[in-house]
Parts: sequence; C-alpha cells; structure tokens
Amino acid sequence: MSLRDREAAVRQILERQSVLVPPDLCGAAVRRGGRMLRRRAVARHVMWVLLGAAVVAFVVWALTVRPWVEPPSTTTPPVSGW
Repeated sequence: MSLRDREAAVRQILERQSVLVPPDLCGAAVRRGGRMLRRRAVARHVMWVLLGAAVVAFVVWALTVRPWVEPPSTTTPPVSGW
C-alpha cells in the first residue's frame, strides 16, 4: 500500500459521519463501574475473612497436636527402678 493509498484511506475514515453514542452510555458505565468496585471490595473482604479463619484453624491445630514435640518411643520401655 503506497503513501497516497494510506492517506486516502485515512481521509475516507475521517470524513465519515461520526457514530452516535447512546445518551445513557455514561450512566450505564458509572453504574457498572460502581458494581465492579463493590464486588471487588466484597471479594477482598471475604478473602481476608478466609485467611483469618485459616490462621485460627492452624493455630488451634498446632496447639492441640503440638507437632514440634517428639513423639514417645514405642520400641524401648521406660527405664525405672535403677
């Protein structure tokens, strides 16, 4: 495509009648944007609550099971009466 062809194509596009925008487009976009922001805020809140619940569940599990304590030996009987 030569320079003249491109210029002619651009002129043709620019000389067209502009597309009419619906009158309620701005209001619809604002409503949709507000809805999206509320959904994101609710999702963020739910994720924080789930994270907090997971932390609490982990702490309760760790305090009841105590995985850092070595389990008692089952092969050697306890030494007593020396």
